[in-house]
Amino acid sequence: MNILGLSAFYHDSAAALVRDGEIVAAAQEERFTRKKHDYRFPQNAIEYCLKEGGITPSQLDVVTFYDKPLIKFERLLETYLAYVPEGFKSFLQAMPLWLRQKLHLPREMDKGLKHQYKGRYVFTDHHESHAASAFFPSPFQEAAILTLDGVGEWSTATYGVGKGNKITLSHELRFPHSLGLLYSAFTYFTGFKVNSGEYKLMGLAPYGVPRFKDVMMEKLIDLKEDGSFRMDMSYFNYCQGLTMTSPKMDPLFEGPPRKPESKLSQREMDIAASIQEVTEEIMIRCAKHVARETKMKYLVLAGGVALNCVGNGRILKDGIFEDIFIQPAAGDAGGALGAALFVWYQLMDKPRKADNVHDFQKGALLGPGYSDNEVKQALDKLGAKYHYFESDEAFSEQLANDVASEKVIGLVQGRMEFGPRALGSRSIIGDARSPRMQSVMNLKIKFRESFRPFAPIVLREHVHEWFDMRPNQESPYMLLVADVLPKHHLPLDGQLNGLEGVDRLLKVVRSTVPAITHVDYSARVQTVDPERYPRLYRVMKKFHEKTGCPVMINTSFNVRSEPVVCSPEHAYRCFMATNMDILALQNCILYKEEQPKAKQHEIDEYLAQFDLD
Repeated sequence: MNILGLSAFYHDSAAALVRDGEIVAAAQEERFTRKKHDYRFPQNAIEYCLKEGGITPSQLDVVTFYDKPLIKFERLLETYLAYVPEGFKSFLQAMPLWLRQKLHLPREMDKGLKHQYKGRYVFTDHHESHAASAFFPSPFQEAAILTLDGVGEWSTATYGVGKGNKITLSHELRFPHSLGLLYSAFTYFTGFKVNSGEYKLMGLAPYGVPRFKDVMMEKLIDLKEDGSFRMDMSYFNYCQGLTMTSPKMDPLFEGPPRKPESKLSQREMDIAASIQEVTEEIMIRCAKHVARETKMKYLVLAGGVALNCVGNGRILKDGIFEDIFIQPAAGDAGGALGAALFVWYQLMDKPRKADNVHDFQKGALLGPGYSDNEVKQALDKLGAKYHYFESDEAFSEQLANDVASEKVIGLVQGRMEFGPRALGSRSIIGDARSPRMQSVMNLKIKFRESFRPFAPIVLREHVHEWFDMRPNQESPYMLLVADVLPKHHLPLDGQLNGLEGVDRLLKVVRSTVPAITHVDYSARVQTVDPERYPRLYRVMKKFHEKTGCPVMINTSFNVRSEPVVCSPEHAYRCFMATNMDILALQNCILYKEEQPKAKQHEIDEYLAQFDLD
């Protein structure tokens, strides 16, 4: 049975295909259109999923959508009416898309499926979709479920349990009180884009002191012991306006919101540190309450807040649950997958058996892949010069040598990742031991803010030797933060004298792997194992044999504000427009100095597509 799940029209549209309970394919629309967080109907993602599944729309048995638009529209209207007349401008801005498309989803889906699908459309609840996306692919036969995001129909957070092939959500927090929207409000206040800059806020937090935490707790929210809370909405503007915060907020935080792209001050760093601590406190209280109420040993997480890997790491380290599983595509994109799985297990009552060890997410490698022949044809068409390696062994040896020589390498291997994290299939990798890599990769390749840290990839069998994690503890989806172990720290010897802000990261060598060590010695860890990521594992194993270090840098293959690359053509253009040294496409390796020199206007045209200012 073929089930197609969809998410669209709000943030990160996506499609996912599930066949007889197995995840066949899943991808975000942005990867095909090259429009970051593309919210439009996921036409390209649908076509990819059907192609990967070898079927036509007429062979689909069920098509499902990840929330209930009519209930969401009801919430929108009730909110606008509650704030008349302040919300009129926001109302006028929202209505055209609702009246044109969002209220006519069966029509839009029918058009997207070329009028060939004759079955029914199923609309699942938004947080049920999140919950299903976390529990059903998890390794657990039974688990507590916690979903935390901005807002679905009315719910902003829910909890319940999953057992076998059923999930039950028993409690909810309702709009406008929302942890996701609270965090987004401070994303806006610190000058970053809402719905895309939240991870920047999390990365900025270690530079600050949480001196605003008390005022947040006293003025903005009334937090209960169980993690539920109410917000004083007079400080916020997202119900009725076009901004996230109201002017009433400004005196509490020493002035108005930072203007986007203006210089970051210590104030913004302290605000980031404060809201991050508040968020972690809420997440911890929620997790403890859910553990008490459900009596479950395991926890699964989804919703946009579940991408807060610092909070996730706190939950695991505090021992509230024996283990946790987080849906890699925790935001709206993952709702497409959750909706499809919900139909298969919950509505169709199909059996599910888990072993509490292995998940069913397939390493999140659910997007398009390209054969060696397809790669070579694409490169020949582009006029690129490349070296083809018949042997995986020789290929891995060469890349390991190049990383050890401090080369920056773009990596396109196998199927593309589903979700916001690049996990080695569409990644840029480098030597974590290099003190210069942090600046080089941020400024010359990613064209992004210099304060942002890079994440480490580490061979799973060595994770406990480098990070504060258990032996062989898994973090395959880069959703947990852990500290670099003290034995790898280096003496500061006065390096911090006179340094402030970002300079405390860029001009200080804190550890033997400085390129992935944040100012507080934390790191967002991805473990690499031979089962999920065999090609990346082979390269890292060779690198470890050469250097004695099982850790590398891994960051997504894109420039700032660009979606992660999908095809060989995307990868080559990004490679040529940046200061990347090497491109590895399947078993083809390309060296920058051997390529036809890119014309400056071609580079300018490529970079002009994205918001680099």
